[in-house]
Amino acid sequence: MLKFDDEGLIPAIIQDAKSGEVLMLGYMNKESLKLTLSSGDVWFYSRSRQELWHKGETSGNFLRMKSIIKDCDSDALLIKAEPTGPVCHTGNRTCFLQNDKDYRFLETEDLA
Repeated sequence: MLKFDDEGLIPAIIQDAKSGEVLMLGYMNKESLKLTLSSGDVWFYSRSRQELWHKGETSGNFLRMKSIIKDCDSDALLIKAEPTGPVCHTGNRTCFLQNDKDYRFLETEDLA
């Protein structure tokens, strides 16, 4: 059984089904998960807008779900998908395009 948080959400890591590259992290509720399973397109729950979000509806850059697995604690999902275009709202193929050796972003009050 999946473990949704107190707000009814579960994190979903999106990975490119072909390359294995991590594309983004989103949150799903039961309804978005059901829509993903029934439609084949990935749906999320937008925490900022407090509504369902069909990835690609505005941009045309959809995510076609290929598989879904849960982690060992059943509190996170890994969705392998085929993107039809850039995934990030910035126009990048992934939301994780930082230099993985540059940790300066961690030198902030966030860690204080």
